[in-house]
Amino acid sequence: MACRQLWASRAASYLRISVFHRSFSSVLKDLKYADSHEWVKVNGNSATVGITDHAQDHLGDVVYVELPEVGATVTQGDSFGAVESVKATSDINSPVSGKVVEVNEELHSAPALVNSSPYENGWIIKVEMSDNGELNNLMDSEKYSKFCEEEDCKH
Repeated sequence: MACRQLWASRAASYLRISVFHRSFSSVLKDLKYADSHEWVKVNGNSATVGITDHAQDHLGDVVYVELPEVGATVTQGDSFGAVESVKATSDINSPVSGKVVEVNEELHSAPALVNSSPYENGWIIKVEMSDNGELNNLMDSEKYSKFCEEEDCKH
């Protein structure tokens, strides 16, 4: 399926046919968001982290995800890995501080999960948070949606 879509996109490009690109990204209400376009879902002291639909849409087809080691320490705002797409390579910054307790091993063989399911199957790491107060530095869904609209207007 992905191969067929890639072929269709290349064919459309060759024929100079415009390809539909959606102008909106989904934002989920129960998540917190960083201004570097990572999301975090909190369950007690555990945080699941990934990149937002907005980020994956701007990156294009993801071909590789660099994951940290389980046990690594992450710090809010600092890079812990990278996402490589057909367009660019982008750092992934942690929206929270703590210890990595799990990485999404499926991304090694299926990095495109970040595109097809950024909020569910495309999660990147799970962190045991060291400071729940850091969540106050993140945006809720409403603020993040406005942030994305303003950012898109600048481009």
